[in-house]
Amino acid sequence: MQIKVIGTGCDKCDKLYGNTQEALTELGIEAQLEKVEDLLEIVKLGVMTSPSLMIDGKLVVSGQVVSKDKIKKLLRP
Repeated sequence: MQIKVIGTGCDKCDKLYGNTQEALTELGIEAQLEKVEDLLEIVKLGVMTSPSLMIDGKLVVSGQVVSKDKIKKLLRP
């Protein structure tokens, strides 16, 4: 599983990254978690609002910080 937290390094982006890390740990899921802060890379991904969360190439959260529990629901099969 590949997960990207997308944003320019703001506090909200950091919070979403932290929530995602906690959700992965609590679920015991091993995933490649990446923080994308480079503006050119963000544009290439087609993301227009931050913070955003992408799981396996699919944008699942855009423009908001979601809770750890919400992320856990998104990660479950």
